[in-house]
Amino acid sequence: MPVDLVIFDCDGVLVDSEVISCRAHAETLTRHGYPITADQVLARFLGVSDREARQTIESEMGRNLPDDFEAQMKQAALQRYANELAAIPYVGEAIAAIGAPKCVASSGTHEKIRHGLTCAGLYDRLAPDIFSATQVERGKPAPDLFLFAAGQMRAAPARCIVIEDSVPGVTGARAAGMTVLGFHGGSHCGPGYDDTLRSAGAIMTFDDMRQLPGLIAKDGAN
Repeated sequence: MPVDLVIFDCDGVLVDSEVISCRAHAETLTRHGYPITADQVLARFLGVSDREARQTIESEMGRNLPDDFEAQMKQAALQRYANELAAIPYVGEAIAAIGAPKCVASSGTHEKIRHGLTCAGLYDRLAPDIFSATQVERGKPAPDLFLFAAGQMRAAPARCIVIEDSVPGVTGARAAGMTVLGFHGGSHCGPGYDDTLRSAGAIMTFDDMRQLPGLIAKDGAN
């Protein structure tokens, strides 16, 4: 079946940002009376939208976080991005080699996505086809964001390939009726993470972006 659209997650797929974001998230939460480590943030909230992570934390705390909590967390992450953020190795070459239409579907806000992609030198390669969980009612692992992206790009969900690095992302894309390739080459991915992504529903996994164009071509020919 031909591939109508390739949908990239952003954090951990295009930019190696998950470890940076988790540190910023953990520092901000701890400062507001919810002690948590970056590793715990990674394990619990990887791929989950900021809005839904906040709802979970506030429920556990029994009180609300400050109104500007997201702004504080975003500012902490963006400050780190300027000095620490890099593109996933070879992702620019992979994007250029993929002939099918491409877009981004991320749990982050538009500002965070834009800033991350700009720092990594990728924004102009993918704009304006960038979609955020803030544009839908439910973030990953619900299928809403993927279906919204496909609708905006006028692509049939069954002919979309999604590149994801998180279980919520894989779950949401599969619920949308899309094919998922699981990427486990980010600095946050430990041993055995490829098995985790396959268990969630990824049909194949890979850890080197130089493999991606060939995997997409192979899937599109099947």
